[in-house]
Amino acid sequence: MYEVEVKVRADRDGVRAKLDDGRAERVGRVRQVDTYYDAPHRDFAATDEALRIRRETRLGDGDGEKGDGETTARVTYKGPLVEAESKTRAEHETEVADGGTMDAVLDGLGFEPAATVEKEREFYRVDGYTVTLDAVEGVGEFVEIEREAGSEADVESVREGAYAVARELGLDPGEQIRTSYLGMLLGSEE
Repeated sequence: MYEVEVKVRADRDGVRAKLDDGRAERVGRVRQVDTYYDAPHRDFAATDEALRIRRETRLGDGDGEKGDGETTARVTYKGPLVEAESKTRAEHETEVADGGTMDAVLDGLGFEPAATVEKEREFYRVDGYTVTLDAVEGVGEFVEIEREAGSEADVESVREGAYAVARELGLDPGEQIRTSYLGMLLGSEE
């Protein structure tokens, strides 16, 4: 599975207005706290890989609906970028019953916490794509448009679809950022 993602800096309020006026379906709102780890056996920054534990808390939608406040934890491995035109990479993710226990497992194996990225996210669905409005602490506001591609052969058509959704929202795909939020937080934005 490949995650095809197009990310641009954007004012969330302006994009939200276009999403709410169009054919988008609002899916939800969450707060995510991502703890990224360094590996004892290789330099993830040099290999363009990432390992994280994400703690996600469901929030209300901001229009009176209250979130249940439930927090879940997932462990994710992201491989290096596989194409230059988008932020596409192999990704493997699974839910874990206890994020604290997973922290302890990684610590026991010699992995060390490297950084934490905190963000509030709003999710919409448009034409089979997930459009995410992000506010990332210490980094800024962004819009991500993403969808999974089943094979590397599907990446180009999925990317072109993401570009089309971006243009519908008044965003320029040519201004996309391929650097992760972690990279931006650590000061390595392109």
